[in-house]
Amino acid sequence: MTIEIGLLLLIIAVSLVLFAFEWVSADVVALGVMLSLIITGLLPAHEAFAGFGSDAVLMILGLLILTAALTRTGVVDMAGRIIIRQTGDNPKRLLVIVVIAAAVMSAFMSNTASTAFFLPVVIGLANRLRVSPSRLLMPLAFASILSSSITLISTSTNIIVSNLITRAGQPPMGMFELSPVGIPIVIVGLLYVLFVGRRLIPERIKPPDIDDGTFGIRQYLTEVVVLPESTLVGKTLAESALGNELDLTVTRIVRDKKRYIAPQAGTVLQAGDVLMVEGQREEILRIKDTAGIDIKADVKLADPDLPEDEVRLIEAIILPQSPLLRRTLKGFRFRERYGVQVLAINRHGETIRRKISQVRLQIGDVLLLQGPRANIAALDDGRTLNILNAVNEARPNRQRAIIASVTFVGALLAATFNLLPLAVAVLLGALVVFVTRCITPEEAYREIEWKALILIGSMLALGAAMDHTGTAQFLAQQMVNTVGHLDPLWLLAGFFTLTVLLTQPMSNQAAAVVVVPIALQMAAQLGLNPRTFAMMIAVAASCSYLTPLEPSCLMVYGPGNYRFFDFMKVGSLLTILVFIIAMLLVPAVWPLQT
Repeated sequence: MTIEIGLLLLIIAVSLVLFAFEWVSADVVALGVMLSLIITGLLPAHEAFAGFGSDAVLMILGLLILTAALTRTGVVDMAGRIIIRQTGDNPKRLLVIVVIAAAVMSAFMSNTASTAFFLPVVIGLANRLRVSPSRLLMPLAFASILSSSITLISTSTNIIVSNLITRAGQPPMGMFELSPVGIPIVIVGLLYVLFVGRRLIPERIKPPDIDDGTFGIRQYLTEVVVLPESTLVGKTLAESALGNELDLTVTRIVRDKKRYIAPQAGTVLQAGDVLMVEGQREEILRIKDTAGIDIKADVKLADPDLPEDEVRLIEAIILPQSPLLRRTLKGFRFRERYGVQVLAINRHGETIRRKISQVRLQIGDVLLLQGPRANIAALDDGRTLNILNAVNEARPNRQRAIIASVTFVGALLAATFNLLPLAVAVLLGALVVFVTRCITPEEAYREIEWKALILIGSMLALGAAMDHTGTAQFLAQQMVNTVGHLDPLWLLAGFFTLTVLLTQPMSNQAAAVVVVPIALQMAAQLGLNPRTFAMMIAVAASCSYLTPLEPSCLMVYGPGNYRFFDFMKVGSLLTILVFIIAMLLVPAVWPLQT
């Protein structure tokens, strides 16, 4: 062992301690590791900084921009609605559908891309169902990674292994050659995630709850008018799909200003009908983008001469000393007095069945208000209302949903069929969504998890240092010296273990590049089948559950508010299960003796 190897192993040990106790955030630790490598001379500065320009960092950057575009254009929202129709309000069923969908998608595309697509969907559904996102995001990442050994294109690591064995005189890896091992791994892995792993995941984020001051998920009452040109005219309430498409519950129908009709599935809608509906804030605001219907306040009270950037949307609560108490909005002449529209009203624990203008207000009622900035500011006088928070009224740009979807799929297909490297494909896709105005750069950059990019860019320097100092080769040789004289199965197990350990500080691809040549050379010397070792290393290189340094895990690390060793807690047993399956099936599919 050289001084450089010993120093690098010391830096790794110290970093693991810091990651474990989290005295400082993981991205700061990673940055410190990278600078330590430069200062100690273990790695030249230009090689250390090269990680930030690596395929992995640029790939994640491009994917985050593309998924932000999918969110901005409403594609993610539509996908979430499809899932929610199948799951209802059952979080367990939601988890099952999400992990299965992610696993199936990852079998034919990059697991990072699959995680990127489902990430905003899962966060939105978790908020809607009032479930902690941390309970769902780690299973999502693990499910995406589990499919890495099903097809050749499931991960770029498989392609690299195929290239390495071709250089050694072996036939290239077939498209589904790994499937006999990969499919059982997916089945067992998903069962573990669904029945065991999810119980081990800590609840790092408190589930959204109405009582804890989390806004935007409370149930509001508003009035929706059916416009004369609406396609809903002549349709029954069941055919209108207000419940399925907008998640709105119709509580009353007001016809001809005086007739109150109890909503039934067979009730035929007419032009001018006013529907009293309940829904969450975001669903209420989506009415503005739905053809044929509109919020009644917008139709009758909106000021067409008021610039859009002068209009604010806020939530405000009725105070104990408010003059609005026990008064109706109509009787108090609220709009005329304050110049502000009431779009919707929330009364916790009660379903309101009267028109908004006729509801007598109570302490704690929350109003969704829209009006000029100056008028909104005048309301917050400490007596009448207390403004809870401003609402971001930016609504999905649905006109460009098809462009964003086609761009996302096209980028993945270009990478899948080797037309372009994945990093180039997704960055080209990012350029397309910018140019076509699916999303602005400012909007996209606000959505990027910069901490994750700093973490992976810095830690890639550690992988480069392991290769530069010869530490990776030293560890491989030590393993060979330890188990090389034992039964071939022990040797196979040793290479699996070494590969898994190297994939934690290094990228999966880098670990495969280091280990595969050593394994092939040893197999040739011992008269064993080199393909057995290559396939075992391909499976092991994708077994990245012990730390959040795998790109799919990094993508959920920040949004799930996880700690570094949460992954080891949940991923250790999963790694052991994958090891057992691989040890049973790899020698059976590719016999050790040639």
